[in-house]
Amino acid sequence: MSYAVKEMFLTLQGEGVHAGRRAVFVRFAGCNLWSGLERDRSTAICRFCDTDFIGMDGEGGGRFRTAAALAEAAATVWAGDRESRFVVLTGGEPMLQVDEALIQALHDQGFFIAIESNGTLAVPRAIDWICISPKARSETVQRSGDELKLVWPQDGSDWQAMQGWDFAHLLLQPKDAISDQAASQAHLESAIGFVQAHPKWRLSLQTHKILGLA
Repeated sequence: MSYAVKEMFLTLQGEGVHAGRRAVFVRFAGCNLWSGLERDRSTAICRFCDTDFIGMDGEGGGRFRTAAALAEAAATVWAGDRESRFVVLTGGEPMLQVDEALIQALHDQGFFIAIESNGTLAVPRAIDWICISPKARSETVQRSGDELKLVWPQDGSDWQAMQGWDFAHLLLQPKDAISDQAASQAHLESAIGFVQAHPKWRLSLQTHKILGLA
Protein backbone atom coordinates (compact mmCIF):
# COMPACT_ATOMS: atom_id res chain seq x y z
CA MET A 1 0.00 0.00 0.00
CA SER A 2 1.17 3.54 -0.73
CA TYR A 3 0.29 6.61 1.34
CA ALA A 4 -0.94 10.00 0.12
CA VAL A 5 0.33 12.71 2.47
CA LYS A 6 -0.76 16.32 2.16
CA GLU A 7 2.05 17.62 4.38
CA MET A 8 4.57 16.59 7.01
CA PHE A 9 6.24 19.08 9.31
CA LEU A 10 7.76 19.68 12.72
CA THR A 11 5.73 21.81 15.13
CA LEU A 12 4.22 21.80 18.62
CA GLN A 13 1.02 19.88 19.24
CA GLY A 14 -1.56 22.63 19.58
CA GLU A 15 -4.58 20.80 20.96
CA GLY A 16 -5.64 18.42 23.67
CA VAL A 17 -3.77 16.70 26.46
CA HIS A 18 -0.43 16.79 24.61
CA ALA A 19 -0.62 20.50 23.78
CA GLY A 20 2.82 22.09 23.76
CA ARG A 21 4.67 18.86 22.95
CA ARG A 22 7.16 18.80 20.07
CA ALA A 23 5.68 16.71 17.29
CA VAL A 24 5.97 15.62 13.70
CA PHE A 25 2.59 16.13 12.06
CA VAL A 26 1.71 13.78 9.21
CA ARG A 27 -1.43 15.06 7.52
CA PHE A 28 -2.99 12.48 5.22
CA ALA A 29 -4.91 13.53 2.13
CA GLY A 30 -8.61 12.78 1.92
CA CYS A 31 -11.59 12.53 4.24
CA ASN A 32 -14.81 10.54 4.35
CA LEU A 33 -16.96 13.37 5.77
CA TRP A 34 -16.11 16.19 3.33
CA SER A 35 -14.44 16.37 -0.06
CA GLY A 36 -12.39 19.39 1.02
CA LEU A 37 -13.92 21.49 -1.77
CA GLU A 38 -15.76 24.65 -0.74
CA ARG A 39 -18.55 23.94 -3.20
CA ASP A 40 -19.37 20.78 -1.23
CA ARG A 41 -19.13 22.23 2.28
CA SER A 42 -22.83 23.07 2.68
CA THR A 43 -23.88 19.48 1.95
CA ALA A 44 -21.04 17.70 3.75
CA ILE A 45 -21.43 15.74 6.96
CA CYS A 46 -18.64 17.83 8.52
CA ARG A 47 -19.09 21.47 7.50
CA PHE A 48 -16.70 23.36 9.76
CA CYS A 49 -13.29 21.87 8.93
CA ASP A 50 -10.53 24.51 8.87
CA THR A 51 -7.87 22.31 7.27
CA ASP A 52 -6.64 21.89 3.70
CA PHE A 53 -6.21 18.15 3.10
CA ILE A 54 -6.55 18.05 -0.69
CA GLY A 55 -3.64 16.76 -2.74
CA MET A 56 -0.01 16.12 -1.80
CA ASP A 57 1.49 19.54 -2.44
CA GLY A 58 2.14 20.73 1.11
CA GLU A 59 5.45 20.94 2.96
CA GLY A 60 6.92 17.44 3.16
CA GLY A 61 3.94 15.98 1.32
CA GLY A 62 3.92 13.41 -1.43
CA ARG A 63 3.20 9.81 -2.34
CA PHE A 64 5.10 7.38 -0.10
CA ARG A 65 5.34 3.97 -1.70
CA THR A 66 5.99 2.01 1.50
CA ALA A 67 5.37 2.31 5.21
CA ALA A 68 9.12 2.24 5.82
CA ALA A 69 9.65 5.19 3.47
CA LEU A 70 7.02 7.28 5.26
CA ALA A 71 8.39 6.39 8.70
CA GLU A 72 11.93 7.24 7.60
CA ALA A 73 10.74 10.60 6.29
CA ALA A 74 9.06 11.34 9.62
CA ALA A 75 12.28 10.45 11.46
CA THR A 76 14.21 12.83 9.21
CA VAL A 77 11.76 15.63 9.96
CA TRP A 78 12.13 14.95 13.70
CA ALA A 79 15.94 15.18 13.57
CA GLY A 80 16.35 14.72 17.30
CA ASP A 81 16.61 12.36 20.24
CA ARG A 82 15.14 8.99 19.26
CA GLU A 83 13.80 8.32 22.75
CA SER A 84 11.39 11.28 22.70
CA ARG A 85 10.02 10.97 19.17
CA PHE A 86 6.34 11.89 18.87
CA VAL A 87 4.26 11.75 15.70
CA VAL A 88 0.66 12.88 15.17
CA LEU A 89 -1.30 11.20 12.37
CA THR A 90 -4.07 13.50 11.22
CA GLY A 91 -5.98 14.61 8.15
CA GLY A 92 -8.49 14.71 6.65
CA GLU A 93 -9.21 11.28 8.06
CA PRO A 94 -6.00 9.31 8.69
CA MET A 95 -7.72 5.96 9.22
CA LEU A 96 -8.52 5.85 5.50
CA GLN A 97 -4.82 5.06 5.04
CA VAL A 98 -3.17 4.12 8.35
CA ASP A 99 -2.53 0.39 8.56
CA GLU A 100 -0.61 -2.15 10.63
CA ALA A 101 2.50 -1.83 8.45
CA LEU A 102 2.73 1.93 9.03
CA ILE A 103 2.16 1.61 12.76
CA GLN A 104 4.94 -0.95 12.99
CA ALA A 105 7.30 1.12 10.82
CA LEU A 106 6.78 4.22 12.98
CA HIS A 107 7.34 2.20 16.15
CA ASP A 108 10.52 0.79 14.60
CA GLN A 109 11.69 4.38 14.19
CA GLY A 110 11.10 4.99 17.90
CA PHE A 111 7.94 7.09 17.60
CA PHE A 112 5.17 7.39 20.17
CA ILE A 113 2.17 7.49 17.82
CA ALA A 114 -0.87 9.70 18.32
CA ILE A 115 -3.82 9.84 15.96
CA GLU A 116 -6.62 12.37 15.50
CA SER A 117 -9.62 10.69 13.89
CA ASN A 118 -13.31 11.39 13.42
CA GLY A 119 -14.06 7.93 14.83
CA THR A 120 -16.10 6.63 11.90
CA LEU A 121 -13.50 3.90 11.33
CA ALA A 122 -12.03 1.56 13.94
CA VAL A 123 -8.61 2.59 15.25
CA PRO A 124 -6.08 -0.13 16.19
CA ARG A 125 -5.11 -0.10 19.86
CA ALA A 126 -1.51 -0.55 18.71
CA ILE A 127 -1.58 3.24 18.24
CA ASP A 128 -0.28 4.72 21.49
CA TRP A 129 -2.65 7.70 21.84
CA ILE A 130 -6.12 7.71 20.31
CA CYS A 131 -7.92 11.03 20.01
CA ILE A 132 -11.42 10.90 18.56
CA SER A 133 -13.33 14.00 17.47
CA PRO A 134 -16.94 12.93 16.81
CA LYS A 135 -18.93 14.76 14.16
CA ALA A 136 -22.70 15.18 14.34
CA ARG A 137 -24.60 13.36 11.60
CA SER A 138 -21.93 10.65 11.44
CA GLU A 139 -21.74 7.29 13.19
CA THR A 140 -18.91 7.08 15.71
CA VAL A 141 -17.78 3.45 15.81
CA GLN A 142 -14.58 4.12 17.79
CA ARG A 143 -15.99 4.74 21.27
CA SER A 144 -12.88 4.11 23.30
CA GLY A 145 -9.45 5.67 23.47
CA ASP A 146 -7.40 8.18 25.37
CA GLU A 147 -8.99 11.48 24.44
CA LEU A 148 -12.38 12.52 23.13
CA LYS A 149 -12.33 16.03 21.66
CA LEU A 150 -15.75 17.47 20.86
CA VAL A 151 -15.78 20.61 18.73
CA TRP A 152 -18.41 22.95 20.16
CA PRO A 153 -21.09 23.86 19.33
CA GLN A 154 -22.37 21.14 17.02
CA ASP A 155 -26.11 20.79 16.50
CA GLY A 156 -27.10 17.19 17.02
CA SER A 157 -24.09 16.11 19.11
CA ASP A 158 -25.14 13.65 21.82
CA TRP A 159 -22.57 14.74 24.41
CA GLN A 160 -24.54 13.04 27.16
CA ALA A 161 -23.98 9.66 25.53
CA MET A 162 -20.31 10.47 24.90
CA GLN A 163 -19.78 10.80 28.66
CA GLY A 164 -20.43 7.06 28.91
CA TRP A 165 -17.86 6.12 26.26
CA ASP A 166 -14.51 4.69 27.34
CA PHE A 167 -12.17 7.69 27.17
CA ALA A 168 -9.71 8.87 29.80
CA HIS A 169 -10.18 12.55 28.90
CA LEU A 170 -13.25 14.47 27.71
CA LEU A 171 -12.31 17.73 25.98
CA LEU A 172 -14.48 20.51 24.57
CA GLN A 173 -12.93 22.68 21.86
CA PRO A 174 -14.56 25.92 20.67
CA LYS A 175 -15.37 25.85 16.96
CA ASP A 176 -13.25 28.16 14.83
CA ALA A 177 -15.63 30.15 12.64
CA ILE A 178 -12.59 30.87 10.41
CA SER A 179 -13.43 34.33 9.04
CA ASP A 180 -16.07 35.36 11.61
CA GLN A 181 -14.31 36.61 14.74
CA ALA A 182 -17.56 37.42 16.53
CA ALA A 183 -18.88 33.90 15.98
CA SER A 184 -15.59 32.38 17.16
CA GLN A 185 -15.79 34.46 20.35
CA ALA A 186 -19.37 33.33 20.91
CA HIS A 187 -18.30 29.70 20.50
CA LEU A 188 -15.51 30.22 23.04
CA GLU A 189 -17.89 31.74 25.57
CA SER A 190 -20.36 28.90 25.01
CA ALA A 191 -17.61 26.30 25.55
CA ILE A 192 -16.44 27.99 28.74
CA GLY A 193 -19.99 28.02 30.07
CA PHE A 194 -20.45 24.36 29.15
CA VAL A 195 -17.31 23.25 30.98
CA GLN A 196 -18.23 25.31 34.02
CA ALA A 197 -21.58 23.53 34.11
CA HIS A 198 -20.24 20.05 33.27
CA PRO A 199 -16.96 19.42 35.15
CA LYS A 200 -16.32 16.03 33.55
CA TRP A 201 -15.21 18.04 30.53
CA ARG A 202 -12.11 20.20 30.06
CA LEU A 203 -11.58 23.14 27.74
CA SER A 204 -9.16 22.58 24.84
CA LEU A 205 -7.91 25.55 22.83
CA GLN A 206 -6.15 25.62 19.46
CA THR A 207 -2.96 27.02 20.97
CA HIS A 208 -1.03 26.63 17.71
CA LYS A 209 -3.25 29.32 16.20
CA ILE A 210 -2.77 31.56 19.22
CA LEU A 211 1.02 31.12 18.86
CA GLY A 212 1.00 31.50 15.09
CA LEU A 213 2.27 27.97 14.44
CA ALA A 214 1.27 25.65 11.61
